[in-house]
Amino acid sequence: MVTKLKKRIIVEGDEDREHLGLVHVVTGDGKGKTTSSLGLAVRALGSNLGVYMIQFLKSGTTGELYTIKNYLPGMRIIQFGVDAVKERQQKLDQFRDKGSKFIFNPDESEKEAAMLGFEHAKKIIDSNDYDLVILDEMNVVLDKALIPIRDVLDLIENHGKVELYFTGRDAPQEIIEKADYVNIVKSVKHPWQKGIKARRGIEY
Repeated sequence: MVTKLKKRIIVEGDEDREHLGLVHVVTGDGKGKTTSSLGLAVRALGSNLGVYMIQFLKSGTTGELYTIKNYLPGMRIIQFGVDAVKERQQKLDQFRDKGSKFIFNPDESEKEAAMLGFEHAKKIIDSNDYDLVILDEMNVVLDKALIPIRDVLDLIENHGKVELYFTGRDAPQEIIEKADYVNIVKSVKHPWQKGIKARRGIEY
C-alpha cells in the first residue's frame, strides 16, 4: 500500500562518498535481478560514481554488454563464464555472437572460471578505483558451491567503502544476514510459461 501524505516530508540526502560501502542482495526466482543492478549502475554513473560489473556463469553477447562497452565510459563489464574466459585466452577482441541460444555448462566446468572471476573481483574492490561493484550471479555461484562461502563472507567484512551488489537466485542465508539491502524478486507470471522464447533486448 502506498503511504498517503497529508503534509510535506523532507528527507535529507547524503552526498559523502565516505558513507558508501553497503551490501545489496537481489535474489528470488523472478525476472529482473540483473536488470535491477543495471538500473542502480545508471543512477550511480549519473552521480559520477565509478561502476564495475563482473558477470559470473555468463558468456556471449547481451544488450548490456554492448551498451556498457560502447556508451557508458564510466562503467566496465567483464564476463567470467567458462566460454568467455576461454575466448579471452584465445585473445579474441570480442565474444563471438552465439545467436539466439543460451548454453548452460555443467557446474564443475564453471568452477575454475568462477574462481578466476572472484580473484578479479577482489583486485577490483581492493583497488578503490570503483564505487559500485556488481557481482552478477554470485548468489548462484555460492549456491552451486563453486566458490567457498567463507571467502565471500571475508570479502563482505573487508570491502571498505565500495558498494557491493549481489544478484542471482538462491542467495545463501549467510549472505542475506550480512547484507544491508535484501530484495526477493518473486515470479508470478512469465511468458516462458506460454512457450514464448527469450527475446533479445528484453531477456538478454
